[in-house]
Amino acid sequence: MQRVSLEALARQQLKQAATAGGGHTADTVYGGHEKVLRQTVIGMIEGAVLGEHSNPGEATVQVLSGRVRLSTGDLSWEGRAGDLLIVPDARHSLEALVDSAVLLTVAKLS
Repeated sequence: MQRVSLEALARQQLKQAATAGGGHTADTVYGGHEKVLRQTVIGMIEGAVLGEHSNPGEATVQVLSGRVRLSTGDLSWEGRAGDLLIVPDARHSLEALVDSAVLLTVAKLS
């Protein structure tokens, strides 16, 4: 068994995002392209946006710190630390309203 501190990874990703092009960084903590389940900690500085993209499968965004906005078309949902956002099965984007860290969980469709 392996134990991972999401709080420590969130702090690390936020620190790296502060100097990264685009204002965001990511680290996959479980799974990957060869697995069905993938979990990734993403750090985003205020104003950073993960531009509109499609889902590779079912997905959720757990807000570890900060505040984010998940948008699709004319709809948007805000999440803050402790919230779990269900990612719509449509093109969507994610914006950091303040410095934020999230845990993206994706179960790829076959």
